[in-house]
Amino acid sequence: MKPEIVVIGGAGHVGLPLALVFADKGKKVGIYDINQKTLGDIKKGRMPFKEEGAESLLKKVINKNLFTYSDPGIIKEAKIVIVVIGTPVDEHLNPEFASIKKFFADFIPYFRPGQTIILRSTVYPGTTDKVAELFKEKKLDANLCFCPERIAEGKAIKEIFELPQIVSGTTKKAEEEAKKLFKVICKDILVLSPLAAELSKLFTNVYRYIHFSIANQFYMITNDYGLDFYEIYNAMTYNYPRARSLPRPGLTAGPCLFKDTMQLAAFNNYNFFLGHTAMLINEGLPNYIVTSLKNKYDLSKKKIGILGMAFKANCDDKRESLSYKLKKICEMEAKQVHCSDVYIKEDGFIGAKELVAKSDIVIIGAPHKEYKNLKIPKNKLIDIWNFVGTKSQRQ
Repeated sequence: MKPEIVVIGGAGHVGLPLALVFADKGKKVGIYDINQKTLGDIKKGRMPFKEEGAESLLKKVINKNLFTYSDPGIIKEAKIVIVVIGTPVDEHLNPEFASIKKFFADFIPYFRPGQTIILRSTVYPGTTDKVAELFKEKKLDANLCFCPERIAEGKAIKEIFELPQIVSGTTKKAEEEAKKLFKVICKDILVLSPLAAELSKLFTNVYRYIHFSIANQFYMITNDYGLDFYEIYNAMTYNYPRARSLPRPGLTAGPCLFKDTMQLAAFNNYNFFLGHTAMLINEGLPNYIVTSLKNKYDLSKKKIGILGMAFKANCDDKRESLSYKLKKICEMEAKQVHCSDVYIKEDGFIGAKELVAKSDIVIIGAPHKEYKNLKIPKNKLIDIWNFVGTKSQRQ
């Protein structure tokens, strides 16, 4: 099959849902990825991660409109290439543009003139223009675009169709090609310049990260004064529209929010105190939980269980999960630490019921729906999410 669209990095959380919906709309789509095991699962109609509605869609389109490839040579065959490679941050929280530059330098031989090449993942502001400069230097006349994904992991199939799509292009022709492509799956198309589109994606994630930090800070203040946060939360939000958007506190992490906040800070010459403060609050919550427990118990004599290790509820993605940070801190302080997750299988993990039975203290790390009816004695439960429907447990 000669694909019309090739998705580079197409076996992951961003690329695969997009490939599925384009294939379902009748486009011939190729997934290129270096993960052979994941490609093998996809080829057999098995989703490599949890995503609502994706499994049935995959079985419908695989080996009909959707095909997998491990040879980058397939990239040349496509009219449209979607690149799902973002900008990481290093151990010093600095964006690593060099990795993006190296990727495109390595893949230049597989692109061809006239292709539409779309950057899909979050990138450091200015990346699209820098890639355009590289193309010009290499004499590659392609239509370069940045069209950010905007979906929530786990809801991708539904939200790709429902959410407006932001598109940008380094030329008018590139912009028009991007608009034409996404009109296949989106009703609303919003056009921005590449830099504005890059910032819109960062601003969206950073806004959410700051928003969560407000709830986490409120929780800490309330807990320190011996009050129940959710009594105050319920009073604030009940039939009061101006406070309705206040989220609940919880372990705020994942592959995007923290990273994108640090990218925006770097872009603004590290003059982003609001973002850095949000990072200190959110990343400091695991330490706060353990410190609060130490003030109440001799943790060296306590067995702690962490229930839910994914970065958020009802998901099997553990990337940048603060439950793992909490685990490391607990291992330094507690007699023993048990971990459990209904979606993640790792050596040493135990079942949820066994964890509750073996632990003196149970901390809900990720509030998966499967834990809703789990019987956990209130005197051993730490539930900052208020997930089980009781009052938050003051530590």
